[in-house]
Amino acid sequence: MDFDLSDEQQEIRQLAARIFGDLADHAQQRAVETAAAGLEKGSASGDGAGKGAADPDPRFDRRLWSALADAGLLGLAVPEEHGGAGLGFLEQCVVVEEAGKAAAPVPLTAATVLGILPLVRFGSEELRKTWLARAATGDVVVTAALGSPLGDPLAAPATAVTSADGWQLRGTLAEVPSGMAADAVVVAARGEQGTGLFVVDPDAPGVSRSRQQATDGRVEAEITLDGVPVAADAVVVAPGPAGDAAHLWCAERAQAAMCVEIAGACRAALDLTATYTSEREQFGKAVATFQAVGQRAADAYIDSEAVRLTAWQAVWRLDNELPASVETAIAKFWADDGAQRVVHAAQHLHGGVGVDRDYPLHRYYLLVKHLAPTMGGTTSSLLRLGGILADTPA
Repeated sequence: MDFDLSDEQQEIRQLAARIFGDLADHAQQRAVETAAAGLEKGSASGDGAGKGAADPDPRFDRRLWSALADAGLLGLAVPEEHGGAGLGFLEQCVVVEEAGKAAAPVPLTAATVLGILPLVRFGSEELRKTWLARAATGDVVVTAALGSPLGDPLAAPATAVTSADGWQLRGTLAEVPSGMAADAVVVAARGEQGTGLFVVDPDAPGVSRSRQQATDGRVEAEITLDGVPVAADAVVVAPGPAGDAAHLWCAERAQAAMCVEIAGACRAALDLTATYTSEREQFGKAVATFQAVGQRAADAYIDSEAVRLTAWQAVWRLDNELPASVETAIAKFWADDGAQRVVHAAQHLHGGVGVDRDYPLHRYYLLVKHLAPTMGGTTSSLLRLGGILADTPA
C-alpha cells in the first residue's frame, strides 16, 4: 500500500487538526465535562432533572459538531448528489484519526462510518435522500448496532421475522455508540435466511433505550426492540446471503475506523509523554535521558507505529474494495494489545501527573480502554485470524 496521502487528503487532515485544535483543546473539553457532570448529577438527584433530560447526551459537544459539519468533514464519504464531498472511506478515516488525537467529544466514528457508510453503499435512493444530506450537515446523527460477540462480524444482535407490512425486530442492542443522541440506528438482525440491515427509529413503538456510560465518559445506549415494525422502505439489505456480506462489509470498516481512532490517541499520548519527560527533571537531568525511561518510551513508540501501520493498511485495502479480513483482524489485535501497552507506558512515565484529570493524558488512556475491546478484543481477533489462516490452502 501507499502510506503517502494525496494533497487533497493532506488538506483534509490539516483542516481537521485545526478545528480540533481550536475547539477541542484541554480547557474546552474540561468545560464540557464539568457542565455535563453537573447536569448528570442534577438529573440523578432530581434537581434540575428537566435540564438533564433536555440533552440526552450532554458530553456531545454540539459546537464542535457544527464546526465539523460547516467544514464539510461529516460528509466526506457522502455522494455529491446528496450534499457530500463524494470521497471515500480513507478520507473519512483521516478525520477520525485527528479526532482520536484530540480525544474529541463527538461521535465521529459512530456517525460517519457506522451510520453513514451502510446507507451510502447499500441504501435505496429513498433512504439516501431521507438521511444522507441531513447527516452530512450534522442535523441528524445516524449510528449503528452491528453486534459482534467474540469478534464475529456475522453475529447480529437482533432477530428479524417477516410481517404483513415488512419486518418485526426483537433483541437487546447493548452499548450502541451515541445511541441516546441518535435520530436513526442501522440495526443488524438475523432472519431465517441470514443477516439483514434495517433503519430503526429510536422513538418508534416497541423501542426503548436507556443510558449507558462508557469507560471514557461517552454516553451510549442500551436499546431494546420488542416487536418493532420496520416497513419495507426502511430495509437497507434484506436478510440473506447478500445481507451477510453487507454486515461483514460494515463490520470490517467499523473495526478499521476504530483502530485508526486508537492510533490517533496513541500518537497524542506519546507526544504528551515526550514533552513531559523532556521537561521533567530529577537529579538535575531530564528524566527522558534516563535509560529505563528511554527504553520504555522506545517500546511504546514501536507499539504505536504497529497500531498505526496495521490500521492504515486495513483502511487502504477496504477503501480500494480489496479483501481485508486478515488485515482487519491484525489491526484489531494491535489496536487492543499494542495500544494498551502504549497508554500504560504513557501513564507510568508521567507518574502522578498522569492520573490528574486536570491534565489531558487520562482521556487517551480511557479512550483506548473503551475502544480497544469494542467489537472483539485480542482473543477474538486472534481466533478470527487463526480461522482465516486455517481455511487458507497452503
